[in-house]
Amino acid sequence: MITLLSGTIIPWLVGGLLLLVGLTLSVTYKSWRDAKRSPYFFLRVQAAKRMQRYLLATLSLILLVVVTTAYAWQAPQANIPHLARLSNMKPALNNFVATGNQAAVAEASPASVEINTNPVSNRIADTPPALTDPLLKPSLPEQYDQIDATVDLKESTEIGDVAFSTEISEDYQAVEPGRRFGEGYFTLYATFEYGEMSDGMTWSWVWRHNGSVVDGGNQVWNYGDSGPGYVYFKPEEGFQLGQYSLEVWVNGELMALSDFNVTDSISASN
Repeated sequence: MITLLSGTIIPWLVGGLLLLVGLTLSVTYKSWRDAKRSPYFFLRVQAAKRMQRYLLATLSLILLVVVTTAYAWQAPQANIPHLARLSNMKPALNNFVATGNQAAVAEASPASVEINTNPVSNRIADTPPALTDPLLKPSLPEQYDQIDATVDLKESTEIGDVAFSTEISEDYQAVEPGRRFGEGYFTLYATFEYGEMSDGMTWSWVWRHNGSVVDGGNQVWNYGDSGPGYVYFKPEEGFQLGQYSLEVWVNGELMALSDFNVTDSISASN
């Protein structure tokens, strides 16, 4: 019991409630004695009413102690993977099985770029020229930078490689990832691993098509320090020809960038 409740306010709360129970019991007992022993009828009636009030208060406090203790004894919730979600609600996975031209996927492995968390001058390493050139480096759109973080970015914070697929497994891993997809209407998932995050940071995701922003979002991070996560994109107009990219930002810092192509024929070499 002590181990289970350590590090919480529950022991103090239960102790305070028990102290109140003791006080109300003592007053109830005193009122009962007064109701029995007072030689005056008026005083006996007043004592009886007082006894009823304190008895009711005592019973209420005892019930509160029982409920609080029962809550404290509940088994901890099972450890489930943290899920980083994007764009309103998570879609049901079985609704997006790849069929026909909806989500044809090439068998090539995805190639993504991870931006490390060293100082800004060293953060963009082993990346395409578009990122190393300050004039071409992507910037976080203002509409997706509207929330102030309450927790600072850590040097060890990282967002892993991004993989694109039209289906993900139950443990949020990409199924048949690729970097070339056919035109059409389908949901595209971007999966990644994250580490050394903290609730209270802010994160943003930005989808671009041929360099132009087409979707994104900005949230307070509330998914724990590490685990698998994914975001998804399902444009109303369907995926059009061209290059799409996804940027993941944490506290205003670009942490990961990856892209894929949409073509009219996925048989082309990757």
